[in-house]
Amino acid sequence: MSSFDRRSLILLPLALAACGFQPVYAPRGTGSALYGRVSVVAPSNRESYLLFRTLEDRLGRTDTPTWRLAVTPTVIQEGQAVTASGNITRFSVVGSVVYSLHRADDDSVVTSGNVQNFTGYSATGSAVETLAAESDAIERLMQLLADQIFSRLLATAEVT
Repeated sequence: MSSFDRRSLILLPLALAACGFQPVYAPRGTGSALYGRVSVVAPSNRESYLLFRTLEDRLGRTDTPTWRLAVTPTVIQEGQAVTASGNITRFSVVGSVVYSLHRADDDSVVTSGNVQNFTGYSATGSAVETLAAESDAIERLMQLLADQIFSRLLATAEVT
C-alpha cells in the first residue's frame, strides 16, 4: 500500500466527520432513535401484513411508541410475455407504498414519502405452481418496499 493510500485511509474519517456524517446507529443516530420506538399501523390485507412484518422486524416491537408509521401499499399485476395464441406466460407485480412517520404524542408528520418497486413471476407451470410463484413474488415485493422505507427513514427522518 502506498503512503498516499494510507494517508487517505487515515484522513477519511476526519473528512466524513467534517461534512456532518454520523453513523445511523451511533448513540444519537436515527437508527438508535427509531429502534424499538416505532409502532407500525396494523395491517388490513395480506400485502400490508407482509409489509408490516418486515418493517416490524427492522424497527423492533414497542409497547410505548414514540413514533407511528402509517403505510398504504398498492399492488398491480401486469402481463409481460404473451404467446402468439394470447396466453400470458410472465407477470410483473408492481407495487408502491405511501408512508408517513408521525409523532405519537401530537400526530405531527415527521417525514413522508412514496417508494416503488417490482418483481416478477412465471405463469408457465400448473395452476398450483403459478399461484405459489405469484404469492412468492408479492412477498418479495413487500420485503423490497419495506427495506426501501426503512432506508429512507434512517436517511431522512429528523427524530433525534
